Amino acid sequence: MEERHGPWGEDILDYFLSKGLIKTKDGIEIIWEHAANSKDKLQQALESVAHMIEADVLLRGSGDREPIMAHPPATDSDITLKDWLTAVSNSNQGIKLDFKSLEAVLPSMKILDMLKNNIKQPVWINADILTGPGGSAKPVDAGEFLQTVSSFFPDVTLSLGWTTGWLPGQKNEGYSWEMVKEMAEICNTLSQQVTFAVRAALVRQSWPQLQWLLQTSDRYSLTVWAGKDDVYSVEDLLYIREHSKEDQIFYDVFEPQKSQLKEHVDQKFK
Repeated sequence: MEERHGPWGEDILDYFLSKGLIKTKDGIEIIWEHAANSKDKLQQALESVAHMIEADVLLRGSGDREPIMAHPPATDSDITLKDWLTAVSNSNQGIKLDFKSLEAVLPSMKILDMLKNNIKQPVWINADILTGPGGSAKPVDAGEFLQTVSSFFPDVTLSLGWTTGWLPGQKNEGYSWEMVKEMAEICNTLSQQVTFAVRAALVRQSWPQLQWLLQTSDRYSLTVWAGKDDVYSVEDLLYIREHSKEDQIFYDVFEPQKSQLKEHVDQKFK
C-alpha cells in the first residue's frame, strides 16, 4: 500500500524528542497553542514555544464555501485552511485541526491530500463524535467522520471526544460507563493512534471509566482539556498522572494549573 501519511501518524512525543524540542517522553512536556484562527494568531503561534498548534475548520459562510479557520459562531476568517497549512508546514510544530461539523471534513481532507508532500510534522484530526456529560451540542457523525478521514489518511492520529457541558457550583456528571464503552466499540476497529479529548473538570470523578478505556489498547492516550472558566484542581491532574503512564496523558490546560502541575512533577524528581 502506498505510504500516504508521511510522519503524520508518528507519536508526537517521539517526533518532538527527535527534534530535540522536549527532553523526556512525557505528555506534560507538550505546550499547546489554541484557536490560531486568524493570520495574527497563527503568526503568534508560529513564533511561540508551542509544540502543537490547534485551529478550527469551517466552511466559509458564503461565496465559495471553502474551508477556513474559524470557530462558531464566526462564519468568515482572514485565513483559509490551505494558507494556514502552508504556513505551519514551514515549521517544526505539530498540527491539530478541530472539526465542529461534518460538512467541512471532506473538502478539508482534499486540501490536506493536495499538500501532503509538504507537511512533515504530526497531524491530529479532532472531532466530538459522541454526546458526553452535560453535552448539548450535536456531535459530528462518528461513522461518516471516521470513514472520510481514514479513506484519505488511514494512519493520521485521531483526537476523538464527547460533547460536554459544565456548570459552576453544581453537581456535574462525569463520563459514564456507557459513554466510554460506546467510544471503545467505535475505536476497536481502527488501527491508528487515538487520543481521547476529556474535560479536566470531569476527569477525576470519571477516572475508573477513563482508565479502563485507556487500558483497552496501547494505541490510546488522553488529552485533558479545560474550558476557560472551568474549576478543577491540580490535585485532580496529579491523581490521574500518578495512575497512568507518563506518555499516555497530554495536558492541554490553562494557567495557573499547567505551571503548578509541572512544578509538582519537577519537584518530585529533584
